[in-house]
Amino acid sequence: MQLGPKATVIISTYNQPKWLELVLHSYNLQTIKDFEIVIADDGSTDNTKQVIDDFKISSQLKVTHVWQEDDGFQKTKILNKAIVASNSDYIIFTDGDCIARNDFIETHLRLRKENSALSGGYYKLTETISNIIDKDIITAQKCFDKTWLIKNRQPKSFKMNKLSKSSFKTNLLNKITTTKATFDGMNVSCWKTDILAVNGFDERMKYGGEDREVGERMMNNGIKFKQIRYSAICVHLHHERPYKQEEAEFFNRQLRTATKRNNTVWSTFGIKKDD
Repeated sequence: MQLGPKATVIISTYNQPKWLELVLHSYNLQTIKDFEIVIADDGSTDNTKQVIDDFKISSQLKVTHVWQEDDGFQKTKILNKAIVASNSDYIIFTDGDCIARNDFIETHLRLRKENSALSGGYYKLTETISNIIDKDIITAQKCFDKTWLIKNRQPKSFKMNKLSKSSFKTNLLNKITTTKATFDGMNVSCWKTDILAVNGFDERMKYGGEDREVGERMMNNGIKFKQIRYSAICVHLHHERPYKQEEAEFFNRQLRTATKRNNTVWSTFGIKKDD
């Protein structure tokens, strides 16, 4: 029996209020309305809080703002807090720079299955396109339209197939893609019980594969990941990544190697801490 909303959308963010405002607008346009939003905020300033507060006033959606003090890249910690704050038995994870097509939540919910997680993707926009997108463009869904994108100098590529609305085409592409279905935090969904069963994200991890690692523990625990990169559509706004650190990425690779080698399921550095 469903006790809460059909889905919780967890949106991670850090000091990108302009992008977050556009992303939140895209959730006001969803074909399904029975969901909540939990914003996992890794220490943003009051500018981000103002965007969230304004959205709460203008939207009928339930929005929870989970914030922690800025102490470097600690996305895994705030995501764990957001999981605890969620009220649905099904969670969709995404980022505050990914604008969702209006059928995004509907698609995740339609394709969900027991003992499974859904692995989506995103379509990267150029800096030029990112800077001209506004709420009107999102409302008209132009940022998901190949013709509009090409007209505004988005380079043509095979990856534009990620914007297709043909169910036959998207199902075929999902089947033949060589990209493995993994836990990619910008577009992935799972049952709350399944991520709690592995104790959530490993909070030692900084930027670089930190989301993949929790998915690998879920796989070790018997969860199958299904590829939906051509079905659940979001577009990624351009930005730099100043938080990338080679040392942290090396540590993350070592931890992920150990997770796979040892068939690790439970992280002692996750939601529940050892006394």
